Amino acid sequence: MLDSLHYIPQPTATNGELASHFTDLAPPLNARQAAIESARCLYCYDAPCTRICPSEIDVASFIRNIHDRNIDGAAAGILKQNIFGGSCARVCPTEILCEDACVRNHDAEGQPVKIALLQRYATDNMSFVDHPFQRAPSTGKTVAVVGAGPAGLSCAHRLAMLGNDVVVFEAQAKPGGLNEYGIAKYKLTNQFAQREVEFLLGIGGIEIRCGQKLGENLHLKDLHANYDAVFLGLGLGASRQLGLTGEDAPGLLAAVDYIAALRQASDLAALPVPRRAIVIGAGNTAIDMAVQIGRLGAEEVTLVYRRGFDAMGATHHEQDIAKANLVRMVTWAQPREVLLDGFGRVRGMRFEKTAMNDAGRLTGTGETFEIAADAVFKAIGQGLAEASLSDPLATLLKRDGDKIHVDDRFRTALPGIYAGGDCVAPGQDLTVQAVQHGKLAALAIHSDMQAKKEGV
Repeated sequence: MLDSLHYIPQPTATNGELASHFTDLAPPLNARQAAIESARCLYCYDAPCTRICPSEIDVASFIRNIHDRNIDGAAAGILKQNIFGGSCARVCPTEILCEDACVRNHDAEGQPVKIALLQRYATDNMSFVDHPFQRAPSTGKTVAVVGAGPAGLSCAHRLAMLGNDVVVFEAQAKPGGLNEYGIAKYKLTNQFAQREVEFLLGIGGIEIRCGQKLGENLHLKDLHANYDAVFLGLGLGASRQLGLTGEDAPGLLAAVDYIAALRQASDLAALPVPRRAIVIGAGNTAIDMAVQIGRLGAEEVTLVYRRGFDAMGATHHEQDIAKANLVRMVTWAQPREVLLDGFGRVRGMRFEKTAMNDAGRLTGTGETFEIAADAVFKAIGQGLAEASLSDPLATLLKRDGDKIHVDDRFRTALPGIYAGGDCVAPGQDLTVQAVQHGKLAALAIHSDMQAKKEGV
C-alpha cells in the first residue's frame, strides 16, 4: 500500500514514543466531571440538540439519566437510536450539530453542554449483564449486506433485532469500514472500532464474511438470487485523481491509503515518514493526514486548498487541531505540476494562485509558486469504486452523479436491492449519517419483506 514511499526513511523515534502521540484527542470525563456537566443541561422540552442529531438520539433524556446515575439507561437510549454511539461520540462533528444547537451557547456562560463527552461517558461506562437489545422471533428471512462499515453494520444490527438473519460481506480483512481503516488514530484509540463491532454482534443472527469484494469474488446477481434482500453499504473506495502528469510517481499517493496503513501498523516506527510533506485537500481526511504525519515526525507539513478557510469541508474545530499541530495551511492555490527529481521521485509541487472572478467562479491567476516536499498526499475526495458495480445487474442501478440513486426509503432502481451511507446521494458523508441510513434502510427492508410475505 505504501510502495511509492519505499525510498523514504523510517522515524528515528521508537514505536512507544510515537504511540504516545496518538492517545485520545480529548480525554474522557470522570464520574465527577460527568455529574457536573450533566447538571448544566436544561433538559429542553423541544430540545434543538435532539432535532439536529442525524440519528435522532434523545440527547436531553440520556443526559438526565447520567445526572440520575443511570448509566445503563443513558447508554441504552443512545444505542437504541445509534448502535455506533461510542464511535460517533468521538468522531461526530458535534461542534456543527448538537453542541452548536445547544441553548447554553446563548446564555451568560456562552458554552454548550459537552454532549459528545457525555455520550462517550455513557457508552464507555455501561455495564449490561446481557446485550441490551433482544431479537424478535425469527422471520425466516435472510438479508445480504455488502460492506461492514457503519452503514452496513447498522443495517445488519437493526435487521437482526427485527428477527431476520444477516450475512455481511466485507472486502477488507476486518469489519469496521471507515472506523477501522479511515479515522485518525488519535480519534479512535485502543482497538475501539473492533470492540464496538464485537458488542454489536452480540445481538446474534449476524455472520460476517471478510475478503469478499463485490465485482471480484462476489456478484450482485448472485446475492439478489440467493437472499431475500440486499443492502449496499459500499462507502467510497476510489480516491479522486488530480489529473496531472507524474501523479503515479513514487512519493505521491492517496491520504486514505497512508491512514489505513497507519491504523493497522503494529510498529509505528516501521512506517515511512517524509521530512517534508504536502497534503492537498480541505476535508477531515486532509486534516487527519496532515496532523498524523506531523505526529509521526515530519518536520514540515503543508496543507494546500484551492479556496478559502470558510469553504473548507473540515470544521473550524478540525482546522484548529491542524494549527495546534503546526500544520502550515495555504489557501487559494491549486496544483499545477508534480515536480520530480532525477530519479523520477516527487521533490515538490508547483501551485497556481486562485481567486474568485466577477461571475463568482474559481479561476487561476497565472501566478505560480513551488513547495518542496518528499511526499504528496491527495485528500481531494473519493468516489464509488466502479469495479464493484461492474457486473450486468449492478450496471442497471440508477445513479445520481457518481453515487447510487435511492428513494426516500433507500430503495434502488432494482427491486429488493437497497443502499445507504456514503455511496448514496442523500445526506452528508458523516459516520452518524451512515448509521442512520443503515437503520432506516433496515426498517424499510423488513417492512417490504413482511408485506411481500403477506401478499400486500
